[in-house]
Amino acid sequence: MTVAQQQPQLVFGGVDSLIILAMYALMMILVGWLAGRGRDIGKSVTDYYLAGRGLGMVTLFFTLYATQYSGNTVVGYAPQAFREGFSWLQSIPFFTLIIAVYLLFAPRLYVVGRRRGFITPTDWISDRFRSTAVTVLAIILMLWGLANYLLEQLVAIGHAVSGLTGGAIPYGWAVIGFIIVMLTYEWMGGMKAVAVTDALQGIMLMIGIAVMLVGALILTGGGIENLTANIAANEPEKIGVPDMATNINWLSMLVIVAFGAAMYPHAIQRIYSSQSERVLKRSLGRMAWMPFITSGLVFIVGIICIDLYPGLDVGASEQLVGLLANDVASLHPVFYWTMILFFGAIVGAIVSTADSVLLSFSSMVSHDIFGKYIKPDADDRTKVLVGKFAGIVMIALLLWVAWNPPGTLYQIFVLKFEILVQVAPAFILGLYWKRLSAKPVFVGMLAGAALAATLTLTGNSTVYGIHGGAIGLALNFLICVVGSLIFRPSEETQRDIEEMTRLEKVAG
Repeated sequence: MTVAQQQPQLVFGGVDSLIILAMYALMMILVGWLAGRGRDIGKSVTDYYLAGRGLGMVTLFFTLYATQYSGNTVVGYAPQAFREGFSWLQSIPFFTLIIAVYLLFAPRLYVVGRRRGFITPTDWISDRFRSTAVTVLAIILMLWGLANYLLEQLVAIGHAVSGLTGGAIPYGWAVIGFIIVMLTYEWMGGMKAVAVTDALQGIMLMIGIAVMLVGALILTGGGIENLTANIAANEPEKIGVPDMATNINWLSMLVIVAFGAAMYPHAIQRIYSSQSERVLKRSLGRMAWMPFITSGLVFIVGIICIDLYPGLDVGASEQLVGLLANDVASLHPVFYWTMILFFGAIVGAIVSTADSVLLSFSSMVSHDIFGKYIKPDADDRTKVLVGKFAGIVMIALLLWVAWNPPGTLYQIFVLKFEILVQVAPAFILGLYWKRLSAKPVFVGMLAGAALAATLTLTGNSTVYGIHGGAIGLALNFLICVVGSLIFRPSEETQRDIEEMTRLEKVAG
């Protein structure tokens, strides 16, 4: 779900919104300048892509938060709750399970990555399996996921800015303008600039969601205690118990989202960027509460809107957040300015998600493809420059796609998680099971991705309610386990793997 759908004309759109967006843009550029001031970050891939492995607890927490929750979460999840009713409670365990998967592998991966100097997610793949075929396939699957995710954010930026300014800034100019802003501060400050802007946007998002909820409660006229009774009387299907098919579909989606989102390359690089293992664990521990504060509050907003705006069809419900923001902004000048800041924060959050994805994409092209296979003797400065150039090329290609979308673009979006999730066994099994061998991992990833792609692109995205990606993941795990039991690695290789994945503490 994206903010690609146009929002209604906002009462706070116009000059005030232009001023706020300009302030956000200048703030991002200032952050980039401050992050890179006095440091030639272009000399070191570790500095540029991982902030020198020095992200503290507060910054790491908020950059993880911004990675997990974008502006799309606010704008897309409230309409979904409006349409589905209480069954959309599943949006809370979506995000909770992502944290559970992080905790399953992130601390262990941090220790190994810090000791062995990992920069990108596929450094683990390359080091663990020592197979060019496995590494290249993992790079392809991860770059596919990143490219799709970045395309969604670029489209969302254009529509969000255009909607917020009442069309004063057209879609195309909005995309190009904020791309220039994003590239400017990212090039000046690297990961550190990205993480700090993530923190600022995350704080504004949380405040805005809370204020919007307060405004929605005021609009109910104090009748919140009658909310469920009104829904039961007027739209009982939105308060009923889900049927078995819906429950199966839920469970399948939970698997896809939990494992898929945890495999985002920009999320894994934040694991590497942590100042210490303790900082990482504390940040993830606090992240466990955020689904209730973010998607939980957004869910409640959507449920309240069932009573506030009854009878909206699917198309109209996509404009729900804009409708509610208009009414909340009309309550009082404080709400008016808060909604301006909130919608500006939504734009900023989408930009901060896009910059994280672009930075990760650039790092994989420069470090994994150029640095490992094209010019292994390249110095760090050259790799950073190649990454910046690759980012420009990728954005140009994605802008062309956004302006000329193919007929199957929606299916390509759907494939993002189904494809990306197939790298999960290589991380989770690989970190804990020394007998996992390269050939079964390659066959499992390839078979899982091929099965998921075939089901989705042939219009059979679910089988008995189970998503193609979940079926592919199950096949992937099965091939990895059975194949490794049959074709077990040598004793020497197992000893090397055991040495590699030991949990001895590292400095820092």
